[in-house]
Amino acid sequence: MSALSLAASVRSGERSARGIVEEHLAAIADGEGEIHAFNLVTTDAALERADRVDAVVAQGGDPGPLAGVPVALKDNMCTRGVPTTCGSLILDGWRPPYDATVVERLDAAGAVIIGKTNMDEFAMGSSTENSAFGPTLNPRDTTRVPGGSSGGSAAAVAAGFTPLSLGSDTGGSIRQPAALCGVVGVKPTYGAVSRYGLVAFASSLDQIGPFARNVADAALLLEAVAGHDPLDSTSIPVSAPDLLGVLDRGVEGLRVGIIEEISGSGPTGLEGFAPDVQSRLAEAAEALAAAGAVVEKASVPSTVFGLSAYYVIAPAEASSNLARFDGVRFGLRVDAENTVDMNAATRTAGFGDEVKRRIMLGTYALSAGYYDAYYGKSQKVRTLIVEDFARAYQSFDLLLSPTAPTTAFPIGEKVDDPMLMYLNDVCTIPSNLAGHPAMSVPFGVGDDGLPVGVQVLAPANGEPSMFRAAAVLEAAAGGSAGSRHDS
Repeated sequence: MSALSLAASVRSGERSARGIVEEHLAAIADGEGEIHAFNLVTTDAALERADRVDAVVAQGGDPGPLAGVPVALKDNMCTRGVPTTCGSLILDGWRPPYDATVVERLDAAGAVIIGKTNMDEFAMGSSTENSAFGPTLNPRDTTRVPGGSSGGSAAAVAAGFTPLSLGSDTGGSIRQPAALCGVVGVKPTYGAVSRYGLVAFASSLDQIGPFARNVADAALLLEAVAGHDPLDSTSIPVSAPDLLGVLDRGVEGLRVGIIEEISGSGPTGLEGFAPDVQSRLAEAAEALAAAGAVVEKASVPSTVFGLSAYYVIAPAEASSNLARFDGVRFGLRVDAENTVDMNAATRTAGFGDEVKRRIMLGTYALSAGYYDAYYGKSQKVRTLIVEDFARAYQSFDLLLSPTAPTTAFPIGEKVDDPMLMYLNDVCTIPSNLAGHPAMSVPFGVGDDGLPVGVQVLAPANGEPSMFRAAAVLEAAAGGSAGSRHDS
């Protein structure tokens, strides 16, 4: 059942929240040993929460739009008293003293948090192979990666362990795993969802967003967690958008541009796009045109530089944000004779190779003599990307591209080649740099039978139009994606 149907059945008294949660816990018990989507399953707390939801219904109250619906959280969102690891040994044993704003909003909406999902350490990765707690496998093919860094959240939804989950997206970490696992994944407008309580990777890029098995469920979850939060200085002062109410409006008259530079179709664009992915993109464009949209080619030239700019800006911000993990205030501490040696020993033992790599890259880019040449220049490229998108959106309401250049790749194939791994994010990074919303919608499969995702991009606060197009694509593709465990 969809999350919408589950919530409606609980609110009407037709089903109990406890029964729904027990079904999903049983699915986790059945398949989690193979997939490893979770770092922690909060069984007792989830059942207690479900009982409280049922008590509200029994008393004639309304628990909220997500009544009794299980939701999994990426393990970089603070949960009061519950271990939060960010997939890293350096946060071993840390239990936050407060809840993230999204956690509070889930509670207010009647949701049941069912666990914390596995992730690339500190959200640095595209395959969920960088977790200190081992890799997550793709439920569609367990020899393949689920994508990253929110691979656990994507896999949990794809496997039927939970109807909904939240991830974070810094350079594609919601959309890319959504595409590889065959589910819906949304990166909202920067500032549309509060980052308060999200452990920071790159503060000017990070954004929390939903995973779901269909577009309507993703809309339901985003409506529940979005909206202004005074605790987040980057939160935009607008209310949560009406998304469920626009899903049946179609795309008649909308102007949609296919971005040549990040679809493998333009003469100056990026290479490396699999032919089957390009074919699904063409079919998606045809589906939108058949539904009444005006579909044409579009150019956003500077998107070809997005990857290069991102891998200066994001590591630079990470080197600043991760300086707080010093063995004094959080988690792991490796004792030594003095503070300097203790800091070094703690970070050496606590951080994995990819995190160390990015910290060093970022520290170098911010160092005296190199700041202008690297960080400063990358910020100028970011401005070019913002300006190019602004020009494109003068002619188009929405833009379209593949979500990822290929379908899910084999575990271990790219782990020893960072540059090859980074190329998985060429389509998704530009939206993060611009602060715009984008989402991945499952649209058929590749030649290997694995899911292909199509990315719908919109200007800032353009989520309603983006979801309208996503609903049309979903219908054209034959409805919501299936799962290994249908709960």
